[in-house]
Amino acid sequence: MSKIDELIKEYCKDGVEYKRIDESLKTVSAPIKLKKQMYLETGEFPIIDQGQEYITAFTDNSDFLVEQNEYVIFGEHTRTVKYVDFRFAQGADGLKILIKRNNLDNTKYLYYAFKNLNIPSRGYNRHWTLAKKLFIPVPPLEIQEEIVRILDNFTELEAELEAELEAELEARTKQYEYYRDLILFELDNLYPKSDINSVCLNKSNIKWEDNQDEDFLYIDLSSVDRVTHSISETSIINSQNAPSRARQIVMENDVIYATTRPTLKRFCVIPKEYNNQICSTGFTVLRVDTNKIVPRFMYYQLANTRFDNFVESNQKGSAYPAISDSDVKSYKITLPPKEIQIEVVKKLDAFTDYALSIREGLPAEIEARRKQYEYYRNKLLTF
Repeated sequence: MSKIDELIKEYCKDGVEYKRIDESLKTVSAPIKLKKQMYLETGEFPIIDQGQEYITAFTDNSDFLVEQNEYVIFGEHTRTVKYVDFRFAQGADGLKILIKRNNLDNTKYLYYAFKNLNIPSRGYNRHWTLAKKLFIPVPPLEIQEEIVRILDNFTELEAELEAELEAELEARTKQYEYYRDLILFELDNLYPKSDINSVCLNKSNIKWEDNQDEDFLYIDLSSVDRVTHSISETSIINSQNAPSRARQIVMENDVIYATTRPTLKRFCVIPKEYNNQICSTGFTVLRVDTNKIVPRFMYYQLANTRFDNFVESNQKGSAYPAISDSDVKSYKITLPPKEIQIEVVKKLDAFTDYALSIREGLPAEIEARRKQYEYYRNKLLTF
């Protein structure tokens, strides 16, 4: 028999009592709600609103602070439940600050019980009127404290595991980058170099007046995924709605590289489904001469740390940094025979697939652990 079972047997001979949330928690108000223009990027005290993780900004003014205590925070629009035990200021409307009604309850337990509820959505409406009527189990304080101890330990273990998985991903990524750079570096010592421009063909721009009745897929800067280096989302454009930057025609096997904010590393090889479509002038389009260079070999030259360093030293502008097409095309790459290029691409593709499989597996592993945690939390809170 577990300790929880023993405590229930001792303290709950007639079963566990259920109460409405507003019978255990009551609302309190902050001295004043801060407007967005009052937010600071850094400061002594956090401002809590319904943004990312609730803590989105700071203030240095202690006059706005809620008194020091333990609170349950409920977002009326997001339906997110948080536990807070530090001083803070209240930000946006639609935030309920809740405190326990009596000392016979444990605030952290009430938080866990509230969080465990499935609060139905009513659209972008205020959900407190609905949530406060829901029932949660409220066993005696001794049982609440034991459940909190177990769930706190589980939460700590979950956080440690996530940190370990993130560290593993970082280590594997650095390992991949090391071997990728090593392979390309070894080529530097064996074969001559040539600037990018000498292995590229002329690209072309669309004349919208000659394409009045045709739709195109538009590859904007945000269309290229920075992790997978593939095209994720595009929009449909035509002569009527095309942005001014939508001018460059891309062909299958073109290599595009974002010259606007280049350190974000948005680059990819154009796949078949985007042949003869349009990309932003924020990219340089490298239409490689396949008689001289394999498209993915060019792609890996742009993925190289040596190219990253070249870009950082040649980009201009501070607020909106960019590198020119001509500077990119002046970069010198190693140019071995095509059969060597093909072998190198095979090796690097295998490395890339392995690195991406680890990166894709991490969120799935974290999600599995969270579901496991939610399962045990639900079991503990089901009497």
